[in-house]
Amino acid sequence: MYEEETDEVRVFTLSEARSLIPRLRKLLPRVTREREALLDMRVEIDLAREKASEGGGGSLLGPTYLAHLIRFSEAVQEIEYLGVVLKDFRSGLVDFPYDRDGRIVYLCWKSDEDEIDWWHETDAGFAGRQPLNDEFE
Repeated sequence: MYEEETDEVRVFTLSEARSLIPRLRKLLPRVTREREALLDMRVEIDLAREKASEGGGGSLLGPTYLAHLIRFSEAVQEIEYLGVVLKDFRSGLVDFPYDRDGRIVYLCWKSDEDEIDWWHETDAGFAGRQPLNDEFE
């Protein structure tokens, strides 16, 4: 399978990242809702897949599963199209690439937080979050 890689990363200012929070508050619940629906159907869909490889199978849930999969994919793509990095579907954790003194770090936000108040190094992850200070826009 071939995946096209791109070196272009959208870099945000703090105000640009903060301006996307209302849109993300609408998109992230869709991602979560559709993901949960897919997980709820997983057992039956997996059984249908197994039977299909043996010459039988099928599931009445197939069209419903596909509809949820499409809605899930569309919501994730909308988030990625914004240039936001979706880190965790369940918690609504997202990162915004930010230029800090000539190197990329992440502004970090979770859907249950009011504002973007955290940042971390690209290799540090959520555990390495640090509070924003006056250095950030």
